[in-house]
Amino acid sequence: MNPRLGELHPYPFEKLRKLFSDAPPPPGDLTPINLSIGEPKHATPPLIMDAMRNAMDGLAVYPPTKGDPLLRGAIADWIARRYDIPRPDPETQILPALGSREALFAFAQTVIDPSDNALVICPNPFYQIYEGATLLAGAKPWFINAQPEHGFGYDWEAVPADVWARTRLVFVCSPGNPAGNVMTLEEWKTLFDLSDRHGFVIAADECYSEIYFDEADRPLGAMQAAVQLGRPDYTRLMCFSSLSKRSNVPGLRSGFVAGDAALIKQFLLYRTYHGSAISPVVSRASVAAWNDEAHVRDNRSLYREKFEAVVPLLRPVLDVDWPQAGFYLWAGTPGSDTDFARRLYSEAAITVLPGSFLAREAHGVNPGAQRIRIALVAPKAQCVEAAQRIARLLS
Repeated sequence: MNPRLGELHPYPFEKLRKLFSDAPPPPGDLTPINLSIGEPKHATPPLIMDAMRNAMDGLAVYPPTKGDPLLRGAIADWIARRYDIPRPDPETQILPALGSREALFAFAQTVIDPSDNALVICPNPFYQIYEGATLLAGAKPWFINAQPEHGFGYDWEAVPADVWARTRLVFVCSPGNPAGNVMTLEEWKTLFDLSDRHGFVIAADECYSEIYFDEADRPLGAMQAAVQLGRPDYTRLMCFSSLSKRSNVPGLRSGFVAGDAALIKQFLLYRTYHGSAISPVVSRASVAAWNDEAHVRDNRSLYREKFEAVVPLLRPVLDVDWPQAGFYLWAGTPGSDTDFARRLYSEAAITVLPGSFLAREAHGVNPGAQRIRIALVAPKAQCVEAAQRIARLLS
């Protein structure tokens, strides 16, 4: 067996099951409400389902690893429209992927030399794929803690020089999971300058980029920042995106990687052997999704309505406010986050994720401690009911 498998930590939801295993059962008169997992629950747009139904002839052929040219073109068009930047080259700067999770994991295996004593910088709290990909690639994670005083962002300049010297890859997530923070142009400039100085690659996870609240103020993207800062070739930058949250199709497993053509070339070589090509059936459904924005605006409207209803109910009893983007509330807790999550489960039939399960102790603290992540993915009525129960419990 691969000895690196022993380095992997239990997934947060495995920890959650263990936490609740000996907890008193919830009251039988309350309908359980699960707000712990970031799985979109809004309806899949009919145009995507129709496109998939009309593409069944695609089951008769092997899919190309590089992806359908129509899909690469649709993705390039969407990037140009969304970020108001020159259209990326679909031949050299775009690579479809089986969702952002698969691509993020595989990319680490591509860029890490396991004999190099390499470090990978991961945000903390973080999406656990970053850590697992790092460990299984033969590198070690170095965690940079999210700081409330920086809007849950990161002090990149505080990373020691000897750490940067060993860093080969930096994972960033903007909008962030769990806090919903969006990196500014100045933050991107700092990170790009550090990449130029030390030679590391940046993997920008942007799977929440289309869940925001002001149609006139869209989150800044990594490729957009690069163009604005005079880096139109996206040197050492790879961006990862997905239709799962944007279009409510988590089961479609469709996303893309875009950026530095030299990195795309090497990643394509890896994927030729990895065997992760997108089915023509999924490709045609994905083209329909990337080409339509009406359903995405409708999706944002549903999330906006939930935040408008829930935040005023929770703000008087919890340290919580609107995120910049995404569909999570990153709420402070009265005491231990695990104790509070157990209490919500046992007394209010509500499941949330303790913040400490999303982070590691680093530099003397666990930056997720005394916080919970509340995913506002359930129907509005359930989200409001959950907020009312929490408010009653704490008041």
